[in-house]
Amino acid sequence: MTDLPPPDPVAARLHFIPRLIRPIQTAVVRLFRGYFENAPGWMLLITRGRRSGLPREVLLPCIRTPDMIMTISTYGMRSDWIRNLRKEPAVRVSCAGRFVPARAEIIDGLDRKRALVTAHPFVPAAPFAVVSAVVLTVFRRFWVAFLRRWVSARPVVVLHLTEGSGKLPR
Repeated sequence: MTDLPPPDPVAARLHFIPRLIRPIQTAVVRLFRGYFENAPGWMLLITRGRRSGLPREVLLPCIRTPDMIMTISTYGMRSDWIRNLRKEPAVRVSCAGRFVPARAEIIDGLDRKRALVTAHPFVPAAPFAVVSAVVLTVFRRFWVAFLRRWVSARPVVVLHLTEGSGKLPR
């Protein structure tokens, strides 16, 4: 049996939306930059543009552990930041008000993706403390089941600190 790549998620057809709202996202990041650089459920990811070679910054929901930062690509492989990571996995990521160097690993294997979201579930659509607390306690079983299905058509990205960066603050 051949391991075929998963089909694009349905959301990949809506990838034009982030491109349309890019100016709004840029304005929000600029306005609330201090918050997003320190927020535990968000990260600013700086990749190198695959064609231009210029730094590209994107705001993404995430979960942090002492050893890694994890996020899920809603739009699958169509996301520009994922395409940039494929070409150049060396990135910088916001963490406790500073940017640290990291190496991105795009996880495509279904078993590994499911193991990661089972061990480290998070609420990517609403990384607010109260919402996350309720979802990850009262509804944890249902949420983990949803995430395990959600990642079947989406890449999971794990960011590993490069040497000398120390441990990740939560």
